[in-house]
Amino acid sequence: MALTDEERSRLADVVRLQPTKNGELQDAWELDSGSEVHQYLENHLKEYYYRDDDSLIRSTAEANGLVDVEPGIEADAVAKGGAPETIRVPELEARVFEVVAGPDERSQSVVAVLNAVREAFDLDPDVDEVRRALRSLERKNVVEVVYRTVPTFKLAVERDEVTVEIAE
Repeated sequence: MALTDEERSRLADVVRLQPTKNGELQDAWELDSGSEVHQYLENHLKEYYYRDDDSLIRSTAEANGLVDVEPGIEADAVAKGGAPETIRVPELEARVFEVVAGPDERSQSVVAVLNAVREAFDLDPDVDEVRRALRSLERKNVVEVVYRTVPTFKLAVERDEVTVEIAE
């Protein structure tokens, strides 16, 4: 099946962001709802994606070969519950990874991570963007959630065990 330029671009987003959710693709594609994302995937990219056991969207091996972007994670490592050696993430996720508490430190709230990002970098994201970044890093098995009064976050691995590349 020949892909249009739009389909190829959106497939590249699936490959780059995986494992991902409808909401992340909704933001990337500037759609109005997760339902629109689902419809687009089913109508245009059905052969090139699947949902894993946690209902996260992942690209097929064929899809990875069709686009000129690196997959967001090494699929085998995460599928086996381990942490990948390399992750390719948007800039905000990379910055969050740099400042979130280490595995041996006390976990931080989303607001604490937000403040750390603002303090360390010339960025001013909102709290929802930082929450999405933390959840995306959690799905990549490099951040874990610790439930206290509110969900808090810390690295699941040592910072130097993962190479973080910023996806364009």
